Amino acid sequence: MGMLENIQTGRENKPPRIMIYGSEGVGKSTFGASAPNAIFVQTEDGLGSIGCKRFPLAHRLSEVMNELIALRDEPHDFQTVVVDSVDWLERIIHEEVCREYDVQSIERVPGQYGTGASLALKKMRSLISLLDEIRDKRNMIIILVAHAKIEHVEDPETMAYDRHTPRLNKNACGLIIEWADAVGFVWKKFRVQKESGKFSSERGIVAPIGADGGERVIRFEGSPACIAKNRYGLPSEIPLSWQAFIDAYQKIEENHHE
Repeated sequence: MGMLENIQTGRENKPPRIMIYGSEGVGKSTFGASAPNAIFVQTEDGLGSIGCKRFPLAHRLSEVMNELIALRDEPHDFQTVVVDSVDWLERIIHEEVCREYDVQSIERVPGQYGTGASLALKKMRSLISLLDEIRDKRNMIIILVAHAKIEHVEDPETMAYDRHTPRLNKNACGLIIEWADAVGFVWKKFRVQKESGKFSSERGIVAPIGADGGERVIRFEGSPACIAKNRYGLPSEIPLSWQAFIDAYQKIEENHHE
């Protein structure tokens, strides 16, 4: 059989791999809990107020890996795995590398500059590979949750600017963004309006748009304000809810099959 006989055509119908990130308390974990029959792999203690199924809080990388291996190999009916959060997972990985080399920080790992970060990235790659095995073998949706940070960007083609990005080491962030099918920035919508009256200022005040302190949305299109992407052609912005996401996703899938 020649190699050309192995050529495949058409779209792969696999569950999505999603990373969402944003500030604390904005609703990221609730989004994950609303996905079909979700199970949480928790690396930070923040799910107490959310009704969801979860493994015990993990403190070691081996605990996280064993939980994922169980989801890959043992009988169950879960349809979604949520890692909450991936930035705390990265912290666990760094602690693991430090223990292996008996050092206090990742920068002090013996070897050339960046050796510790490279070792940590290798462990993150192994974990990502395991998530792919779960997706392929068990047909499960993968959701990674992360916190956000503000990053200063020096762009030679324009003025320097600040943007929202996942709170991860640069290399780990690049790895996960490349791997994920969709990366969404979660935020509350606000508007700036001028104050009126005696003590008004030129800068104005920030007021939330919508009820409950601001409408929560996910951006799936990158801009100078945030890192985001998607491979599906999703709208640039949708409400923060699993139903809104799956409705947009299924609409696009239906259009591709017409």
